[in-house]
Amino acid sequence: MASPNDLQFQEFEEAAELLSADPQASTLSMSSPDNTAREGGVGGGEDVKLDLSEDEEGQEESSELLGGQKPAGGFWTFEYYESFFNVDTLQVLDRVKGSVLPLPGRNFIKHHLRSNPDLYGPFWICVTLVFSVAISGNLSTFLSEMGNPAYHYRPQFHRVTIAAVVIFMYAWLVPIGLWGFLTWRQGTERQIGGYSFLETVCVYGYSLFIYIPTSVLWIIPFEWLRWTLILVAMVISGSVLVLTFWPVVREDTKVMAVATVVTIVVLHTLLAIGCKMYFFQTAVHVPSPPAPPTPTVHLTLATKPH
Repeated sequence: MASPNDLQFQEFEEAAELLSADPQASTLSMSSPDNTAREGGVGGGEDVKLDLSEDEEGQEESSELLGGQKPAGGFWTFEYYESFFNVDTLQVLDRVKGSVLPLPGRNFIKHHLRSNPDLYGPFWICVTLVFSVAISGNLSTFLSEMGNPAYHYRPQFHRVTIAAVVIFMYAWLVPIGLWGFLTWRQGTERQIGGYSFLETVCVYGYSLFIYIPTSVLWIIPFEWLRWTLILVAMVISGSVLVLTFWPVVREDTKVMAVATVVTIVVLHTLLAIGCKMYFFQTAVHVPSPPAPPTPTVHLTLATKPH
């Protein structure tokens, strides 16, 4: 039977020759801590220790970046709001493309936002839509009244203010109300999930992009074309909202789920039709009735008989 000494690890001959040539060479010990402490006084080699703290910190930082975590800070700091605009051109274009090409089964938040909602795109979409609706409405009025000699063109700057109030109120107040309602239902029905407030605002902002080219095409003075364009825009934009929020509200009761989706669609329809009716009114020229003929007075001179 072999003794315990025979089963000990034997070094290679090459390593032994190298150690004999250079006794002061450092060796990397792979033994356990107990063996290292026990053999530390016997061997003259120095143990090499690897410090992995920096690598672990780098891995933690990279995992935070990959996870899309936003830096925490007070709402009064500039860095807090800077994180909401931290997007590049490719991300904005991808989200705009997703808002005009809604596909069944593709949730806008999960497939395009990817836990990184922004306010850059919604803000500039709303600003552009305000000016496009107001300017196109003025041009539409001018073209429709061009043949009216009694019409004198005057720029209607108040339409910019009205468009800004209506569009920004819709883009902010409606998401606030919807987010508050879903949060309340999430507390009532435990199985209901939800989106954050920033994600809700982001979806509503990008859903309005389709109305920018539509408002420009509304300048064409054909009512049938205008109503066709508004119907197409409402279907595209409304589909983005329905496909995004239906997976959340369908876990609620059937009545509440249907009522929520119907409310979203109705408010969206009122915005589109209201903008069309106010900013793009078609002037109807009523022909004035012909003036009544002026009565002629015939004077007869009577002559006395001689």
